Amino acid sequence: MDAVTGLDACTTREPDDARVAATREHLVTPDEASRLADQFRLLGDPTRAQILYALLEAGELCVCDLATVVEVSDTAVSHALRLLRAARIVASRRAGRMIYYRLADAHVRMLLDLSREHLRHGTTGDREERRAGHA
Repeated sequence: MDAVTGLDACTTREPDDARVAATREHLVTPDEASRLADQFRLLGDPTRAQILYALLEAGELCVCDLATVVEVSDTAVSHALRLLRAARIVASRRAGRMIYYRLADAHVRMLLDLSREHLRHGTTGDREERRAGHA
């Protein structure tokens, strides 16, 4: 009986050693991969994602304004911000008794912008395919 081979399996050749070696030189380390996965897990929560996009749009907001914008409790926003601040995704500044939060840097803004663009790109393509009768 013949073995079943997956459609994406390499069946016709050996690995390209030069390509594999060149790729390995630029691969993230296991520690970097772990830290990246942790950051993406933080971004994977819908409430935290809404908070980040609110900060992207507003620039800077306090907890009570964020809670109103994303329609969750102050406590939930505070907890989310604590996690995001520990991961250096958001930063804060104190003005008297108020604390204002903002995205930590341009890299975070770029990641959010690119993520939204990627999401919209996929949605637009799906919509166009359905209109053309391909879906």
